[in-house]
Amino acid sequence: MSTGKAPQGPAPTGSSAAPAAEGDSPEITHKALRSRHVTMITLGGIIGASLFVGSGNVIRLVGPAAVLSYLLGGLLVFLAMRMLGEMAASRPAVGSFMEYARVGLGDWAGYFVGWLYWYFWVGVIAFEAVVGGSLLAGWFPAMPVWLGSVVLLLVFTATNLISVRSFGEVEFWLASIKVAVIVVFLAVGTLFAFGLWPGADFSIPNLWQHGGFAPQGGWAVISGVAVVIFSYFGTEIAVMAAAESEDPAKGIRQATVTVVWRILIFFVGSVLLIVTIVPWNQLPDPDVQAPFAHVFERFGVPGAEMIMSIVIFTAVCSVLNSGLYSAARMFSALAGEGLAPRIVARKSRNGVPAVAVLASTLGGYAAVFVNFLAPESGIFDFIMNSAGLVALFVYVFVAITQMKLRSQMSPEERANLKLKIWLHPWLGILVIVAVAGIVVVMLVSDAASRTQVWTSLVAVAVLVVFWPLVRRNLRRRRAAETAAPATTPTA
Repeated sequence: MSTGKAPQGPAPTGSSAAPAAEGDSPEITHKALRSRHVTMITLGGIIGASLFVGSGNVIRLVGPAAVLSYLLGGLLVFLAMRMLGEMAASRPAVGSFMEYARVGLGDWAGYFVGWLYWYFWVGVIAFEAVVGGSLLAGWFPAMPVWLGSVVLLLVFTATNLISVRSFGEVEFWLASIKVAVIVVFLAVGTLFAFGLWPGADFSIPNLWQHGGFAPQGGWAVISGVAVVIFSYFGTEIAVMAAAESEDPAKGIRQATVTVVWRILIFFVGSVLLIVTIVPWNQLPDPDVQAPFAHVFERFGVPGAEMIMSIVIFTAVCSVLNSGLYSAARMFSALAGEGLAPRIVARKSRNGVPAVAVLASTLGGYAAVFVNFLAPESGIFDFIMNSAGLVALFVYVFVAITQMKLRSQMSPEERANLKLKIWLHPWLGILVIVAVAGIVVVMLVSDAASRTQVWTSLVAVAVLVVFWPLVRRNLRRRRAAETAAPATTPTA
């Protein structure tokens, strides 16, 4: 499942040096993702409806200072990615942070972070399928929403099953569309803000003329961080994809290093232009019109609403595609370590964890049909809310694991690290404290945020209940693997 030299030091409790499990691939033989795939996944992997539509909610909540909310949230994500990059550059693994948590902290850590991550992406798969089905139904009224959702699930299941390269190729073009739209938006928006676009006026004063830069106060900026942090989740997909590329170490360094300007340009830059071009208190409700569509209309682009609908549909498909990839890789990695049923680790001839792909889509289908057959049951909403804190859990595990693995290294190994987090361990501690602060903000803010916190803890509690069973099966499996060579007949 992993390649490269593992960090040295005492083995974690419960670790095993047993041979790779069925379906595991210590030497990743199916390096189908090329550099351009990883580059575009890195650039466009986190650009979704949360930016094109959700940014409007943040701006209405915070005001022009929403730029600071996106900047602070991006800083937290960048630090977590840098720590993940340090571990991944020395030990490329498709299971990524799950594998590092297992090695650094023990099987329990890999179990919790891996299953929570898989659960999150199954929820995302279902959510994006529902959104995509709704968009299709809007364009083709004769098509039921549920049918559109199923069609999208079937299409991207096939894309992921064909080969790793087919996933990468589809994601390359989907991400290219998103990136192209953002680049055009940034270029034209800059000219428009400075009054250099036909029919435009100098609009920079919109940043402070309508109640000030932070009209809702400093607390709203902090509350905004708790909202925008989830917009960035998915950045780690680039590191997982890089582990299946032709040059994992190079791809991981590239993904980790470029995340900072990706955040600055795409997210912070876009939000800055929106609040500059349109007075924050005059921005339409995102349920009525997406902020990007509103701004494109101001540019004088004909059919801006339809163009943005197509772009949002592209973003939905991209997230659905990459979400299925992430869920399948994590599920397969869990099975490879004995933390999920062994059959899930099996791969097809072209290196795709086919069973994991199909198992992950089953969860998506179940959630989709529950949403349409029993919309008042609350089950679908529970799935969406209970996965809400997974991003924060992952960042904490990444920080703790990085500090643990670094402490196990010799001075020579530390000096030879190809990628390092600065000011170790203080920036790791900062990430943990920041995550704790975000949870507190969520608990004291609105009812929806509190619901996310408590339902996420329910999901964790379910994993706690099943951990003794998983641990017992894991011990039996390792005992059988250890005893196997002794019973092998000798010539």
